[in-house]
Amino acid sequence: MPSAVVLLSGGLDSATTAAVARAEGFALYALSFDYGQRHLFELEAAERVARSLGVARHVTVKIDLAQFGGSALVGSAEVPKDRSEAAMSAGIPITYVPARNTVFLSLALGFAETLGAADIFLGVNAVDYSGYPDCRPEYLGAFERLANLATKAGVEGTLHFKIHAPLVQLTKAEIIQLGTRLGVDYSLTHSCYDPTPAGESCGHCDSCQIRLRGFAEAGLADPARYAGK
Repeated sequence: MPSAVVLLSGGLDSATTAAVARAEGFALYALSFDYGQRHLFELEAAERVARSLGVARHVTVKIDLAQFGGSALVGSAEVPKDRSEAAMSAGIPITYVPARNTVFLSLALGFAETLGAADIFLGVNAVDYSGYPDCRPEYLGAFERLANLATKAGVEGTLHFKIHAPLVQLTKAEIIQLGTRLGVDYSLTHSCYDPTPAGESCGHCDSCQIRLRGFAEAGLADPARYAGK
C-alpha cells in the first residue's frame, strides 16, 4: 500500500479528500496546522476525522502566521458575514491568509520526502470557493513542478511528486455527494470561520454559507451545529 500525505484541516473538503485518497488505496499520513488561526475547533475536528479514517499517523505542526497578520483568520479584523454570492465571487476576501497553501504544501512536501511518499493530497476547490489564488489548478501545477525541482528525491529521480486535488473542479454539492458515497461522517467536520465559544458554527460567514448551500443542493441535511438552531 503506497503512502500519501493528506493536508487535513478538519473541514468538509479535506475530510472528503482524505476519504478519496483512502479509497484509491493509499495509507494516509495526515498533516494539520496550528498556524495562529482564530480558533482551534478545526484542529479538534481534524483529530476526529483522522481517527474515523484510520490514518497511519496524524501530525499537527505549530507555526505562527498570526505574527504577520494580513487576514481576518489570523488577526483582529472582523470576518465578513451575510455576503451575497456575487460579493463572495468578486475579488480576494479578507479571509485569505497570505501564502498559506504554499507554506502548508512546502511542509507537506518535506514530510512526504521523509516518508518516501510521492503523493500529496489537498482539498482545494476552484468552483465553490472564496476567490483564493492558491486554490487554482495553475497554482497546483506550478507547485508540483517546484516539488520535483527542489527536493533530493525529485532531482535524483527516486520519487516523482504528484499533487492531488480531487475536488478542484467539483461544486460543493458534488463534493458532499462524493464524500457521502465514501462514508465520510460530516458531523465530525468544522467549516466555520467565526464560531461561538462553544464551537457552534455562525451560519453567516462565507464558509458557512457555501457549506449550507452545498448540503441544500445535494439534498442532504447539514449535521453541523449552528448557533441559534
